[in-house]
Amino acid sequence: MISRRSFLASLAAGTLPAAAAPPMNLVLILADDLGGMDPGCYGSDLHETPNLDRLAGQGMRFSNACAAAPICSPTRASIMTGKHPARLGMTIWSEGAISPTRDRRLLPAPSVPDMPLTEVTLAEKLRDRGFQSASIGKWHLGGPANYPEAQGFDLNIGGTHWGAPATYFYPYRGDFSSTRELRYVPGLWGGKPGEYLTDRLTDEGIRFMRASAGKPFFLYLAHHSVHTPIEAKADKIEKYKARIRPGMRHTNPVYAAMLESLDESVGRVLGELDRLQLADQTIVVFTSDNGGYINPFRGVAVTNNAPLRSGKGSLYEGGIRVPLIVRWPGMTRPGSISEEMVTSTDLYSTLLGEPASTDGLSLQPLLRRDRQRLERDALCFHYPHYYPTTTPVSAIRTREWKLLHYYEDGHDELYHLAQDPSETKDLSAAEPGRTAELRRRLDDWLKETGARMPSPNPEFRPPAE
Repeated sequence: MISRRSFLASLAAGTLPAAAAPPMNLVLILADDLGGMDPGCYGSDLHETPNLDRLAGQGMRFSNACAAAPICSPTRASIMTGKHPARLGMTIWSEGAISPTRDRRLLPAPSVPDMPLTEVTLAEKLRDRGFQSASIGKWHLGGPANYPEAQGFDLNIGGTHWGAPATYFYPYRGDFSSTRELRYVPGLWGGKPGEYLTDRLTDEGIRFMRASAGKPFFLYLAHHSVHTPIEAKADKIEKYKARIRPGMRHTNPVYAAMLESLDESVGRVLGELDRLQLADQTIVVFTSDNGGYINPFRGVAVTNNAPLRSGKGSLYEGGIRVPLIVRWPGMTRPGSISEEMVTSTDLYSTLLGEPASTDGLSLQPLLRRDRQRLERDALCFHYPHYYPTTTPVSAIRTREWKLLHYYEDGHDELYHLAQDPSETKDLSAAEPGRTAELRRRLDDWLKETGARMPSPNPEFRPPAE
């Protein structure tokens, strides 16, 4: 009788039909606002992430992965549907869609606050294949009628239309920000003072895996960490305070402590898969929904995406580059690295074993090392909104070049990413032909996806000089 390991190796080599494979469980761990340079295995000079580093050593680490959007909800929708946020008409987070900015030069493009129920989600596809599924943690893809239970999940713990908790400490409720809105994380009753949200969500994820053992399962563990409020355990904060030295890129000890707790969560999930003897039957994916948040929280910069430019909200590399690690037993070679540009829309078809979604491609040829490149030469992005790091903007990115088009004044910027990954030298004036060609391709893509555009604000009055 063929062993399971030999069977999976044969499947990875393409000698057996995919339909013959026993179903693999899926664990998708999604961080919030974790920058592309934040984990240790991506080059951080402060953060300790031994479990993420170990996961990367057991699977494939993508060094050129991009979120579909520079902010949370649109990227999360792209993962669930395999469609670009521009096509979904969901280009800003839920609350931002409901109450858009109205005091700037442009009115942001209209955006839907709820992921449409007409979309066939990853959870719905897996449900049809006999999977049990749980969404644990942040949802942020619409109101109660669009919660995970309405989008194919059997279990929802903690998922609401809110994008961030009031606090990371039990009972996870309180006044949020300057709005003084009461926020809470439902479904987490029975904790004790000092209990930490990242730990508790991990508890719930492990409980689900234990209850599902023997049946194929999909665990979507969507952490709030490392999103604001920047809060961590006191002992970990002190540890990183003692480690910071002059000249470091990463200098926020509270953020570092938050990330360590997130890394411990990954370690606990991997350990539980080992204990349940499911490690060789479970695909594990770790990624983030956008680049790192570089703005201050309580007067302290949260993170630093250097050498990448800018951060969350921006379409410069710091706003869209994210960690992506995939461990797929029988498919990924331990310690492998892919430099191909990939995006969050690719996860849908990759995990379903389908060649392509509407806007994504399967990463399986890269994971199997069949190919080093995918059959596309560009990624496009559309963020027709304001954020502290940007004005409304769209972008197109090839393997070597990047063009950004800003809507307030219509100007373009061109960067040679291969030689200038920090996007410091705008070459649009020196390369008019390339600028025009990339702009044409971007415009064609915006038209094809039905992207919604910002419009002049008739009530805007520039400040007096």
